[in-house]
Amino acid sequence: MNKEKTNRLIANNKKAYHDYFIEETYEAGIALVGTEVKSLRMGKCSIKESFVRIEDDGVYILGMHISPYEKGNIFNKDPLRTRKLLLHKREINKLRGAIAQKGYTIVPLQVYFKESLVKVEIGLAKGKKLYDKRTDIAKKDQRREAERDFKVRNLG
Repeated sequence: MNKEKTNRLIANNKKAYHDYFIEETYEAGIALVGTEVKSLRMGKCSIKESFVRIEDDGVYILGMHISPYEKGNIFNKDPLRTRKLLLHKREINKLRGAIAQKGYTIVPLQVYFKESLVKVEIGLAKGKKLYDKRTDIAKKDQRREAERDFKVRNLG
């Protein structure tokens, strides 16, 4: 039996791609409790305002909002609690060295199911200046305009 890898997206952080240059990405597991996983299966997650911090004993994601599970009652945890990300020691050391440089940070890019496991894709990012954002917006507008012209030409 051939088992296909299924990645089902739960949450995406489009703002991160707008505000940062993503230089490297890492896939990390995340330590959750049962009701949080059930809530994620229903798609109740937001990482728009979240960020990643490295402390001496590990990597943590702060500000990630997982809505409480309706049927969870007493087992529900705080929706904005700090959650530990699961990475290899060498990956943590590599990230720690990279963010020691000026201008680098770690941002969560997306949360998804990889088969039955919840994974978080984090990116080593360098902040964009305002003029970088303007050039990205201009490129996006040009591409959209070109696609529109192409569509009109093919329909006519």
